[in-house]
Amino acid sequence: MSFELVKKDLTNWQNRKEWFFNREFTDTYEQWYEGPYKRAEVWQKKVIEQLVTKDSRVKTLLEFGCGTARFTRWWHQIGIEASGGDISPFMLAQAVHLFKGDLVMADSHHMPFKDHTFDAVAFITTFEYYRDPVKVIREAARVGKHGIVFGMMNRNSPKVARRRIQQAFGKNPFYVTATFYTPNHLISIIDEALKGRQYSIEWTCTGLPKWFPLQQWSVPYGDFFGLYVKLL
Repeated sequence: MSFELVKKDLTNWQNRKEWFFNREFTDTYEQWYEGPYKRAEVWQKKVIEQLVTKDSRVKTLLEFGCGTARFTRWWHQIGIEASGGDISPFMLAQAVHLFKGDLVMADSHHMPFKDHTFDAVAFITTFEYYRDPVKVIREAARVGKHGIVFGMMNRNSPKVARRRIQQAFGKNPFYVTATFYTPNHLISIIDEALKGRQYSIEWTCTGLPKWFPLQQWSVPYGDFFGLYVKLL
């Protein structure tokens, strides 16, 4: 695919402007992870690893909303063969150079895969941008045989208030269209989407201040939480 054919004025998805369709922001995405977000990424991976590796059935995984494949190229370190999917051609244009595995450009509301193609489906800091979360979860449960992985920005965090204040002054465009969830809020949506299915749920929070004595706990407060749905 020739990504150069994408029009420069492409900025919309789901009939609204999104930062991941704007090269002003997507071109510097990896730099942001290597800079101020590095410490947060380390703890995010720790909690995700703890949750997923408890389910020994998960050997293959599809990460949707993979972006530049930042997390996608990490899964093999914990023994999982990953593939990636994303709707943004600008993010995938970087991912194809950074990730050796398979990638697909598609909408998570309509995953182009047969039933049970992968052992699990993961959403890492991307589920917040979906307009129909129930539909996306049902698609994930169709494509992923054993589980669904969520890495989420937590609404129970002082950083959420800071982000909203920044937006009011025209700053920080990354979260304008994002819906912030708490663990309980996400679980209620999962329950709606998977009605009639048997599953268990486990979650844990991180993203706590450096000075705090704990960096991970089972209290629904912190900038980030990981949640795993184990399909039974």
